[in-house]
Amino acid sequence: MDKPRSVQAAILEDAPRLGLDDKFNFRCDAGLDCYTRCCADVAIVLTPYDVLRMKRALGLSSSEFLERYTISPFTPDQKVPTVLLKMDPVSKRCPFVCQSGCSIYEHRPWACRMYPLGLASPDRPTPAERPFYFLIREELCHGHGCGRTWSVREWVQDQGLEQYDMAGEAFKELMLDPGWDSPAPLDPRQIDMYYMACYDLDRFRRFVFESRLLASFEVDEARVEAMRTDDLELLHFAIAWLKFCLFHHQTMKLKPAVAEARREALRQAGMLK
Repeated sequence: MDKPRSVQAAILEDAPRLGLDDKFNFRCDAGLDCYTRCCADVAIVLTPYDVLRMKRALGLSSSEFLERYTISPFTPDQKVPTVLLKMDPVSKRCPFVCQSGCSIYEHRPWACRMYPLGLASPDRPTPAERPFYFLIREELCHGHGCGRTWSVREWVQDQGLEQYDMAGEAFKELMLDPGWDSPAPLDPRQIDMYYMACYDLDRFRRFVFESRLLASFEVDEARVEAMRTDDLELLHFAIAWLKFCLFHHQTMKLKPAVAEARREALRQAGMLK
């Protein structure tokens, strides 16, 4: 019996591919009888930039936001936990949806901005197999085929996706890193490092400024000062730190004395000549 295809494989093989200049008709407003139905009983994966924007809009710390509004399922086949928006346990609706629509519309997640478009990408994009857009059609949505005509490019611009894509580029590079191909799973400490650095930025900021991290690495003073208040700068630093710690990429530079002490420890352990 053939093994069932994954959803990703089915999309990559079967979904009609859209380019930036391809067009579709769509509307989403309170005049439709399906308005906000797509905001219920749905798995909305949050990116680090989503969490950054939403927690800031709500005036919460990252730890408070994550505890109150997210779940992080982690199954044996995953390398790292996924952060999902927590639906209301009774209504199964998004906690931010109201009668008039989304109460945090200006800071809504990337996935909500994209709909009804999807973006598919092979695990390892190549010049011949690049990410592509496709149209998501669901029975619950009655907005297809009516309203104005959009090009994919116009939709991306109208929904403010360019800012989200630029802010999320470093995270995307991290998740596509070949280092994840290692058969060895991350240990609990490494998993917590990943979760803290990517999602719990306020906790990561305390770690940066209250531990010996800055005493160990060469970091430009202007960047250090920016990270005290700039969440996006801190996120980019966090991802560089993860690449250094998890995959040994040269994205960070140890201070000479720290690097020499590390080499000496390896020599003493017989791991370096």
